[in-house]
Amino acid sequence: MWRVAAVRVLQGGGTGASRAASGAAAAQLRRRLENELEDIRGAGTWKSERVIASRQGPHLRLAGGGAGIINFCANNYLGLSSHPEVIRAAVEALEKFGAGLSSVRFICGTQSIHKDLEEKIARFHQREDAILYASCFDANAGIFEALLTPEDAVLSDELNHASIIDGIRLCKANKYRYKHMDMQDLEAKLKEAQKHQLRLVATDGAFSMDGDIAPLREICQLAQKYDALVFIDECHATGFLGPSGRGTDELLGVMDKVTIINSTLGKALGGAAGGYTTGPKPLIDLLRQRSRPYLFSNSLPPAVVGCASKALDLLMESNAIAQSMAAKTQRFRSKMAAAGFTISGKDHPICPVMLGDARLASVMAEDMLNRGIYVIGFSYPVVPKGKARIRVQISAMHSDEDIDRCVEAFTEVGRKHGALS
Repeated sequence: MWRVAAVRVLQGGGTGASRAASGAAAAQLRRRLENELEDIRGAGTWKSERVIASRQGPHLRLAGGGAGIINFCANNYLGLSSHPEVIRAAVEALEKFGAGLSSVRFICGTQSIHKDLEEKIARFHQREDAILYASCFDANAGIFEALLTPEDAVLSDELNHASIIDGIRLCKANKYRYKHMDMQDLEAKLKEAQKHQLRLVATDGAFSMDGDIAPLREICQLAQKYDALVFIDECHATGFLGPSGRGTDELLGVMDKVTIINSTLGKALGGAAGGYTTGPKPLIDLLRQRSRPYLFSNSLPPAVVGCASKALDLLMESNAIAQSMAAKTQRFRSKMAAAGFTISGKDHPICPVMLGDARLASVMAEDMLNRGIYVIGFSYPVVPKGKARIRVQISAMHSDEDIDRCVEAFTEVGRKHGALS
């Protein structure tokens, strides 16, 4: 009998006492999770997911019957997520190359379209080479650990994206954090970091929560003065900032001074998924050998590659779509300021309507949806406490009428909830 009981325990059957202990632990976990979730609800920072029943675009239909909704909170800056040529390219890639590779790149997951897209990305950014990832989050998670040693230093803007922060945490380099876009503080940190072998300044090119643009000219000048390298995350810049949409380094005239660029295929470049690193060829070669998210993640699906490749073709053929955003962004910003709202950032299609109070941001966003405007309130921990806002994002596909209707709805809702006098 004892042998039967022992086999049952080893096979996971256990005894009544062990099952009771497991049940108690599960109940304790459930109570902890429910209490934490209730705290989130009580703080007014609960994040609901609205279900879209149509393509991504400037106008949406929501599940449950919401139709004719104007969308002002997607990263679909150029409207390419539903561009007919982009969709056609995805279908063609799906039919020719299949649904997926069922493998990582170095085993049997590299197709000709992956290599073609990497070459095209490098050409677009005027860099030597590029490497694809499942997302830019993965690109940021994979670069710092592979590049930097314990003898090196990384200097990071305090408001960098969470993926940059997490990527830096994974590496063993000495870590310095400088005040947001504060060049005096960056210089002080660079002086302090002179004792380290390699110094890398890491910053978002355009900051996603505030819509402000890093002072890359000054950063590059300091990097040159203190013999450091510059890394930028261009997720909210690639495709639409700069004369030909190549990003903040083109916008600010420092393309030859930025060493490494990470960016995404999941925003302006078709909006599906994927990310990449582009820069010196020896760096890209090293990432193929040592970058863990690259080595241990499946290859990008062919349909995603097809989307992004066509999006880049469209951008390199003409900058008309990208240039159309500037006037629309200015229209929204100026009309909202005239109505009495505070809009963070400058000249970027990310237009954060600053409200301060998390509950107010949430309630106003829901009231905006009742008026046919899809926006989302952002609060802690996505943004610092006391800096809650509704982030509005302008797309090249928005009409002037769309923008004016959004401003009118904000004005009505702002007065109703006391955000405007």
